Amino acid sequence: MAHAAALPLEIALTVPRSVSRLTIMVVHLKPETESRLQELAATTGRAPDELVEDAMTGYLAELTQVRDMLDARYDEIKSGRVRPVDGEAFFDSLRQRENELLAKRNLK
Repeated sequence: MAHAAALPLEIALTVPRSVSRLTIMVVHLKPETESRLQELAATTGRAPDELVEDAMTGYLAELTQVRDMLDARYDEIKSGRVRPVDGEAFFDSLRQRENELLAKRNLK
């Protein structure tokens, strides 16, 4: 499907719960992304703005969850409750265990 020029897609995104109003936001998508969005909207019968709203809501919720987890993990390391693991040492140990398992498997 060829596009002469990608038109901006206007989408109403909800703002944080403390504010009870909708904000109109213009989202610029690559032509391929807009095409996929329009195709999905046509096949699902849902409006493109609903699909973008759902995607953004899910993305922001996941981003918040990851950020909270990282903040909590940082606090645990900073307080000394959790000891950081040396990445190189961990992967060396993992490779060694894998080699040992493969060696045992080859003996059978």
